[in-house]
Amino acid sequence: MVNRLKRIEGQVRALIEMVESGRPCEDVAQQMSAARKAMDKAFFRMMACSVMESVAVSDDETMREVERSTRILEKYA
Repeated sequence: MVNRLKRIEGQVRALIEMVESGRPCEDVAQQMSAARKAMDKAFFRMMACSVMESVAVSDDETMREVERSTRILEKYA
């Protein structure tokens, strides 16, 4: 999770540099979209962790299903 957040932090720093250097709005918007998607993925990963802790089941099949659902959310949300 920390690595994901550090990547996002780098993306946001790059966005600031793009704006400060006067890059075209479309370029900035594209990078903003990428940063937002990365943040969404980090959010869904964190929520999956929360669900796993809440369920507190040692059943491997349940954990695999939670992971599968998380990957679907990350991909299509």
